[in-house]
Amino acid sequence: MATVYRRAAARRDLIAHFVYLAQNAGEAAAGRFLSNAESSFNDLAAQPMMGGSLTLQHKELTDIRKWRIKAFENYLIFYQPRPDGVSIVRVLYATQDWWRLLSVAD
Repeated sequence: MATVYRRAAARRDLIAHFVYLAQNAGEAAAGRFLSNAESSFNDLAAQPMMGGSLTLQHKELTDIRKWRIKAFENYLIFYQPRPDGVSIVRVLYATQDWWRLLSVAD
């Protein structure tokens, strides 16, 4: 089975989105968000090339790809394929300035 690695920034993103959704859409929606995020991560780990590739100048993110969370299409997963799965770099809201945020990714 493929492995999903989560960078610290991605973990922080998931927590922030969960809290926002819990406060504004209810805890059930926030729980569905986390469940769908995990399911999307696992799908990407199984088929890491299915997301669209991006061209970034950040040397550590040259092979980064983008995908949407199931049923939460405004939430974007930025990840890097790995030989044994994927590394989740960030999970960002689509209207955020994600080009800028990814240029300073940790």
